[in-house]
Amino acid sequence: MFDSIVQVFMQYGLAGLFALSFLDAIVLPVPPFFLQIAMSLIEPEASLRIATVAFTGSVLGAPIGYMLGKWLGKPLMHKLVPAKWANKAMELFEKNGDAAVIIGSFTPIPFKVFTILSGVFNFSLTRLMFYSILGRGSKFFLIGTLFHFYGKQAKVLLDNYLEVSLLGVAVILAAGWYILRKRKQKFLSK
Repeated sequence: MFDSIVQVFMQYGLAGLFALSFLDAIVLPVPPFFLQIAMSLIEPEASLRIATVAFTGSVLGAPIGYMLGKWLGKPLMHKLVPAKWANKAMELFEKNGDAAVIIGSFTPIPFKVFTILSGVFNFSLTRLMFYSILGRGSKFFLIGTLFHFYGKQAKVLLDNYLEVSLLGVAVILAAGWYILRKRKQKFLSK
């Protein structure tokens, strides 16, 4: 299924990648990095431009997913998102929405889950956008940078290390967020 959807969007080049990235933040369950990787394999020298298009589409789609969640709320979430993904995301939001959005930018769970849940749970749109920029940018530009420096050999690296790399970046971002939060709490308590 993913392959056929990716092929449809690939026909439209960068516009298709933008559309897929945009829709990933709203309704589609297909992560755009599959198309980003396929396009970067064809044209490694354009990988950073490809990453920029994917990043831009994803970030611009985030507030629309947010507004859908805010306006249509839980009924929409249950129609668009499989129960196992929704339950996992709800757990993350209940514990900490900030970390959920950062980590959600890297997980295989479609990004729409986090944009819609942000609206459902009245998470700050400003913070959603900040974390989307940070998380999605890191993800797309990590892939783009690998292709930029390693060309088609980056695919081998991604096949072997993509999940570990994305998890590592997510852990670093989450740790950075945690440290900043603790410092802020310490500063406010003085």
